[in-house]
Amino acid sequence: MVRGNRSDAPPVSADSAAEEDRLLVERFVESRDETAFRALYRRHGGFLYRFLLRLSGGNASAAEEGVQETWVRAAEGLSGFAWRSSLKTWLAGIAIRWWRETRRAAGRETEMPEEIPAAPAVRREIERVDLERALAALAPGYRRVLLLHDVEGYTHEEVAELTGVDVGTSKSQLSRARSALRARLSGRNP
Repeated sequence: MVRGNRSDAPPVSADSAAEEDRLLVERFVESRDETAFRALYRRHGGFLYRFLLRLSGGNASAAEEGVQETWVRAAEGLSGFAWRSSLKTWLAGIAIRWWRETRRAAGRETEMPEEIPAAPAVRREIERVDLERALAALAPGYRRVLLLHDVEGYTHEEVAELTGVDVGTSKSQLSRARSALRARLSGRNP
C-alpha cells in the first residue's frame, strides 16, 4: 500500500495551510528568520523525502540529498516565488528538476523509453514491498507522473507544469504507467 501524506497534527484546511505558508515565507524572506524556515521545513520536508524516495526507486541517500538540495534552492529562490501555485507544488518542481539533473549527469534519464523492460513475475499476494518494487521498476517519466497524480493528488495541469510536458502527455504517461504497474503486479510483461 502506498501512503499519501500523513500527519499527527489535526487536519488543516488548504486555505489556512496556504496562508500559514505565506506568512512563514514572508518572515523568512524579510529577515532570514531561521525559525520560519525550520517551520517550513517541518511542514514540507516529509512530503519531499517521501516523494524523492519513490522517485529515486527507494534510494534513501539520494532522497536525503534531494531534500537538502531542494531546500537550498528554495531558500535562494523564495524571494522570487510568485504564488501562482502552492508552495508544495513549487517545492515539488524544484525536487523534480534536481532529480532530472542528477539522472542526466549520471547518463540515466530517458523521458519516454520505447520499451519498458519486463519485470520478474510477482506473487499473487501483493504486499507493500511488491508495490514499491513495481513502482521503482517503472520508467522514470511514468513513475514521476504516477506519483504526482495518483499518490500526491496533483491535477494533470499541475503535473504538466511541474514536469514540463503537455497536459495530453501527462494523461498518456499516466495511462501507460498504470498499465505497466498493473502488468508488473500481475506478473505479466508490461
